[in-house]
Amino acid sequence: MTAKNGDNLAANRVRMGRPGVVGAGRDRFGLTGTSQTFDPRIVAIRPDLADISVAGQHFAPHYAAPMMRSGVLPAATLRATPSLAAEQTSELLFGEGFALLDLTGGWAWGYSLADHYVGYLAADALGAPIAPTHRVHAAEAILHSSPDAAAGGSAILPRGALVMGEADGEWLTTSHGFLPLAAMIEVSAQHDDPAAVAEELIGTPYVWGGRTAKGIDCSGLVQLAWSMAGVQLPRDSDLQLASLGADKDVAPSGLARGDLVFFPGHVGIMADDRVIIHASRQWMEVRTEPLADVIARSAAKGHEPAVSGIKRLR
Repeated sequence: MTAKNGDNLAANRVRMGRPGVVGAGRDRFGLTGTSQTFDPRIVAIRPDLADISVAGQHFAPHYAAPMMRSGVLPAATLRATPSLAAEQTSELLFGEGFALLDLTGGWAWGYSLADHYVGYLAADALGAPIAPTHRVHAAEAILHSSPDAAAGGSAILPRGALVMGEADGEWLTTSHGFLPLAAMIEVSAQHDDPAAVAEELIGTPYVWGGRTAKGIDCSGLVQLAWSMAGVQLPRDSDLQLASLGADKDVAPSGLARGDLVFFPGHVGIMADDRVIIHASRQWMEVRTEPLADVIARSAAKGHEPAVSGIKRLR
């Protein structure tokens, strides 16, 4: 699926705003002291352009006010640079919001509204913004051409994808097609067991930057599982730990289902007091294994401490 005619912008660079159109109504900004340090994963700044929200904090030759868009592909690859050879850093799921700051040569630059992760998408991965009514709750949901289980489909949407539609019997009618209501939940609904979401993804291939049942990484698994419970976490494991903080009074022996365990560069969800569910680079898939084994491998790699944090979100 691609954006409708008129949704795609010209391939040449487009300034989505000009300095001063947002905020105090000024077209010049001043910095007091030195420009602050920033994390380029979640703060949209390039050598030539920055999000207008950081004006006055970080210097850039130009600032742009974002144009709100939504993903129109089942899962669009977010890349570090505007090249098909560039590293995949994350994915934008169907219906998720995207703040578009610049469009050049068929590449859109901006950040996901779900986690503020910055990167480049193919321009035709974006369309007009929507006001989501439902979220895909099943591992995947076929977007049918008619309200008939035997009808063909134009796409398969992943768990977590957002859609805008109207319920009619057993189907959700959208502008793109029909989705079985059995595979959907209202956006306000929450799953009461994030660990169960993670367990349903056991066997999923490990893919760096992945967020779906076709491929997922450790922080993507945690982010997806907890988003279904109404808790939106940052994209990367270190950002998740920094956002949540660690419960220092909890020892590995006191863990329970749903607790998050952080390692240097890694995170997983406890299935019970002994077993962790995680997307493992060691095994290149989502699997369960004894937490003690994961701690031992982390220690063998010279990580001290082997466990960098534990957080209870139950």
